[in-house]
Amino acid sequence: MAILDIVAFPEPSLKKASGPVETIDDELKILIENMAETMFHEPGVGLAAPQVGINRRVIIYDPHAGEEQTDPEDKTFTALINPEILSKSKETFISEKEGCLSVVDYRADVRRHASVTVRAMNIDGETVEFDAHGLISVIMQHEIDHLDGILFIDRISALKRAMYKKKRLKQLKNKK
Repeated sequence: MAILDIVAFPEPSLKKASGPVETIDDELKILIENMAETMFHEPGVGLAAPQVGINRRVIIYDPHAGEEQTDPEDKTFTALINPEILSKSKETFISEKEGCLSVVDYRADVRRHASVTVRAMNIDGETVEFDAHGLISVIMQHEIDHLDGILFIDRISALKRAMYKKKRLKQLKNKK
């Protein structure tokens, strides 16, 4: 398997909605395995295909995110194909210091729904539906946002977003 390059803000493809997956084939399964290896290497708790430059509706996540890790070698992940949020709780909370592998060197508090109901296909093409709460709910909202061309910085105040954009563009200019 391979570690993929993470696409970072302000890459325009991150703002594009992703197309649905029509067929679960070997190519898609290899992409999913590579995404998992990349996510654990970075390290992250979730990763959407647009973050590796592929605008298809595929996400992966660590189902044990937020739990105390007893085995550092455990690289269990779940892949969701064409995921959609069916319902959101009225109750919200602040996801503190939310970050993103595609939003370099920045964390912010983001208002998220406390729970969501998600429907998707698994890697075997079976439809799965589940309720996600707490951190897993945040991961679902964050990663599915990526599939719709939305970054977590789009969900913070315009002032904070502008400050981050200015900082990031300066950072990129200084790299040249």
